[in-house]
Amino acid sequence: MMKLMLSLGVAAAMLSAQTLPVEPFHDRGQGVTPAYEGWFQNADGSYSLSFGYFSRNQVQELDVPPGPNNRIEPGGPDRGQPTHFIPGRQWGIFVVNVPKDFGKNKVTWTLIVNGQTATIPASLDPLWEISPFKEATGNTPPVLRFETGASNQGPTPITVNMATPVDRPMVLPLTIADDAKLPSANARLRPIPVAITWSKYRGPGIVTFAATKPAIEKTTGDAAFNGKASTTAMFSEPGEYLLRVVGNDLSGSGGGGYQCCWTNAFVKVSVK
Repeated sequence: MMKLMLSLGVAAAMLSAQTLPVEPFHDRGQGVTPAYEGWFQNADGSYSLSFGYFSRNQVQELDVPPGPNNRIEPGGPDRGQPTHFIPGRQWGIFVVNVPKDFGKNKVTWTLIVNGQTATIPASLDPLWEISPFKEATGNTPPVLRFETGASNQGPTPITVNMATPVDRPMVLPLTIADDAKLPSANARLRPIPVAITWSKYRGPGIVTFAATKPAIEKTTGDAAFNGKASTTAMFSEPGEYLLRVVGNDLSGSGGGGYQCCWTNAFVKVSVK
């Protein structure tokens, strides 16, 4: 009898938990939480701390300049973090480099958005070591290459400089190459094993892309998969802008949580 009563009690508790009201998503007015993805060592012995963020705003995009409300310490407030925040979870979008003798020190990123404060500490705790350049299966990030010849592979971004008039669409062509080491369960549905995504990272005005995820055309080349893609960007006002482009393979955004394999690059645009 006692076992029956306990079982009924547990069942009632589970049912109650399942029927508790869930907070609805909000279009705007919510906070943005910085995220620490982990650290990796560089060839010169220094370390890179990888950061992303999660905006709980489903529609609202926010601009928060470096300063009291968007600061990285020590050495900040500006250490290359984004000032434009788009909805959802953005994985591994920038790194903060620290010296090889960083030891047990910490770096913190604080965001105050819509009156809500969130701070994340980052350290070289061994539990947070990641391998963003090669996953256990041998998978590696895609290679992004610009028309200038500049190329990058992995989460540490390079920066390419461009300029455009304010009243003219700026063309953003890229090629992408990948080892295609991850088999796709839906290979027939996903014949293109990579994706390219553009977003505004910093800048004074609105950036409008013809396509934030441009279609990728398969090409020939030395890699297992080679492709090219192009989009355009329009700027609402003159100024200095920073655009982010990320190349993903079949592991998806954030490597499916395994912190490999994607590639970052920035385009610094001087809009006249």
